[in-house]
Amino acid sequence: MKQVSRSVKRNDGEKRIAVLRLELDYELATLYDAINENDEKKKKKCKQKIEMIRQEMLQLNAQG
Repeated sequence: MKQVSRSVKRNDGEKRIAVLRLELDYELATLYDAINENDEKKKKKCKQKIEMIRQEMLQLNAQG
Protein backbone atom coordinates (compact mmCIF):
# COMPACT_ATOMS: atom_id res chain seq x y z
CA MET A 1 0.00 0.00 0.00
CA LYS A 2 2.87 2.39 0.80
CA GLN A 3 4.35 1.81 -2.64
CA VAL A 4 1.06 2.66 -4.31
CA SER A 5 0.81 5.83 -2.25
CA ARG A 6 4.36 6.85 -3.18
CA SER A 7 3.69 6.13 -6.84
CA VAL A 8 0.58 8.32 -6.86
CA LYS A 9 2.40 11.14 -5.08
CA ARG A 10 5.32 10.88 -7.52
CA ASN A 11 2.99 11.05 -10.54
CA ASP A 12 1.14 14.04 -9.07
CA GLY A 13 4.46 15.74 -8.35
CA GLU A 14 5.74 15.12 -11.87
CA LYS A 15 2.56 16.59 -13.35
CA ARG A 16 2.80 19.62 -11.08
CA ILE A 17 6.44 20.16 -12.04
CA ALA A 18 5.46 20.13 -15.72
CA VAL A 19 2.80 22.78 -15.04
CA LEU A 20 5.28 24.83 -13.02
CA ARG A 21 7.75 24.76 -15.91
CA LEU A 22 5.11 26.18 -18.22
CA GLU A 23 4.24 28.85 -15.66
CA LEU A 24 7.93 29.67 -15.27
CA ASP A 25 8.37 30.05 -19.04
CA TYR A 26 5.38 32.39 -19.17
CA GLU A 27 6.64 34.50 -16.26
CA LEU A 28 10.12 34.73 -17.77
CA ALA A 29 8.62 35.93 -21.07
CA THR A 30 6.52 38.47 -19.15
CA LEU A 31 9.60 39.61 -17.23
CA TYR A 32 11.47 40.04 -20.50
CA ASP A 33 8.67 42.26 -21.80
CA ALA A 34 8.65 44.25 -18.57
CA ILE A 35 12.40 44.80 -18.82
CA ASN A 36 12.06 46.02 -22.41
CA GLU A 37 9.20 48.31 -21.38
CA ASN A 38 11.15 49.46 -18.30
CA ASP A 39 8.06 48.74 -16.17
CA GLU A 40 9.37 48.44 -12.62
CA LYS A 41 6.03 47.40 -11.11
CA LYS A 42 5.56 44.60 -13.64
CA LYS A 43 9.17 43.45 -13.17
CA LYS A 44 8.75 43.24 -9.41
CA LYS A 45 5.51 41.27 -9.73
CA CYS A 46 7.09 38.81 -12.19
CA LYS A 47 10.12 38.30 -9.98
CA GLN A 48 7.88 37.52 -7.02
CA LYS A 49 5.92 34.95 -9.03
CA ILE A 50 9.14 33.39 -10.32
CA GLU A 51 10.43 33.09 -6.76
CA MET A 52 7.19 31.39 -5.66
CA ILE A 53 7.45 28.93 -8.55
CA ARG A 54 11.09 28.25 -7.68
CA GLN A 55 10.22 27.52 -4.06
CA GLU A 56 7.45 25.13 -5.02
CA MET A 57 9.72 23.32 -7.48
CA LEU A 58 12.37 22.93 -4.78
CA GLN A 59 9.80 21.47 -2.41
CA LEU A 60 8.52 19.01 -5.01
CA ASN A 61 12.05 17.93 -5.88
CA ALA A 62 12.86 17.39 -2.20
CA GLN A 63 9.79 15.19 -1.80
CA GLY A 64 10.45 13.10 -4.91
